[in-house]
This record gives sequence, structure tokens and C-alpha cells, in this order.
Amino acid sequence: MRRRAEFLKLFDSPNKISAKGFLIVWQMNALNTPRLGITVSKKVGCAVVRNRIKRSTREVFRMNRHQLPLVDLNVIARRESALMDFASIKWELEKAFRHIGASTCSKELFSS
Repeated sequence: MRRRAEFLKLFDSPNKISAKGFLIVWQMNALNTPRLGITVSKKVGCAVVRNRIKRSTREVFRMNRHQLPLVDLNVIARRESALMDFASIKWELEKAFRHIGASTCSKELFSS
């Protein structure tokens, strides 16, 4: 996802999953592939830190793309993500990706 309108469309989505260091907002799409958007504000860290988080997030998405349903998702990094290494980022995002498209009952189990 690259256009501002696509991100704004996701902003109102009720489908949100919180993971350590990240908030993932997603919505089903009519395309034949899942799409990724990444939001890392300047509050998270300097450009080097923000770019490292974006690269890591893209790589985790690439490794798990085939397991995701057809969704648009926006991974929003929180300040806590700046202190995480790649293994921690991978663990948290993969855990969250497993619950995308799941029923509401399983989301409640995930958040506890």
C-alpha cells in the first residue's frame, strides 16, 4: 500500500491486533494478494532506527505472506519496537499474523 487514501480507509477498520511494540490494523481486500503498509513515526526514533524497523517488518511479511488471508494491513510501530532486535520483531509479528482473519473469540484468547 502506498496511497494515503488506502491508509485512511484502514484507519476506520474495527479489526486491530495489538502486539508488543506494534499495532496491526487490517481489513479484507478484493485483490488476489495481501498488501502491507508500515507506519513508523519520528517519535519511535531517528531515521536509522525507523528504517531498520521497516526493513524488519517487510522481511517478516515476505516470509509469512503465503499464510495470510487476502487483507490490507498496516503495521504501526510503537516506541517499544525501537529496542527490539529482528528475532523479537519476527516473533511478535508472526504471533499477530496468525490471528488475522480469525474469529472474535480467538482474538479474545490472544489478548489475554
